[in-house]
Amino acid sequence: MNNSNFRCHVFSLSLLIGVAAPWAAAAQAPISHVGSGSLEERVTLLERISNAQGQLLNQLQQQLSENQHDIDALRGQIQENQYQLNQVVERQRQIYQQMDNLSQGSAQVGGVTDEAAVAGTSNGSTSTSVVPSNQGDENSNYNTAVSLALEKKQYDPAISAFQSFVKQYPKSTYQPNANYWLGQLFYNKGKKDDAAYYFAVVVKNYAKSPKAPDAMYKVGIIMQEKGQADKAKAVFQQVIKQYPTSAAATLAKSRVAG
Repeated sequence: MNNSNFRCHVFSLSLLIGVAAPWAAAAQAPISHVGSGSLEERVTLLERISNAQGQLLNQLQQQLSENQHDIDALRGQIQENQYQLNQVVERQRQIYQQMDNLSQGSAQVGGVTDEAAVAGTSNGSTSTSVVPSNQGDENSNYNTAVSLALEKKQYDPAISAFQSFVKQYPKSTYQPNANYWLGQLFYNKGKKDDAAYYFAVVVKNYAKSPKAPDAMYKVGIIMQEKGQADKAKAVFQQVIKQYPTSAAATLAKSRVAG
């Protein structure tokens, strides 16, 4: 039962009531004149009026029952849609939580935590693994890439998986996260230019993403580490201006003040 059908039923009910009102009035009008004629004629007239009103009442009750059924069905569909939306939100929250938990147990680089940073990744060393194929759908491919980074600690295969993902699903809602992961993974391997590129993609293409403030801040960190102090300061100031309430802005203020 969709909204269009529901509105049609409501409209039909309105029409029915609109038509019924004058009909009922017309049916009731002769009651004041039933004094004329024989007793049998008056009884017959009253029966006709009563039958007409009874039919009208039955139709109204049937229409109300049908509308109530449609309303119940629509309410059930709304609840189902809300449940599915909550599932998506919860999945996204779990992914952010996993990233934050890993950050808390990982190395601190430049005053900001790195989701994929673990012992031994600074030199780019990773365990050997076969890069997964691009078979599957958007969600499964993204989850596979996240699993390689978070759970299996296979960082080179994770980079390949995320790179394949951003090419295969250019309109995915996971694009900001996937590019941020690539920036983080390359940063941990010491490939700062590659890292800056992917962080900049997040900033440029997904400025409203929750990852944008952190990505912009890390661009500033990379510039600072490369000795480009003026450019780094300008980036930090932009973080403060564009994302004033973010955690990245708080970190940026300490960098500017220092």
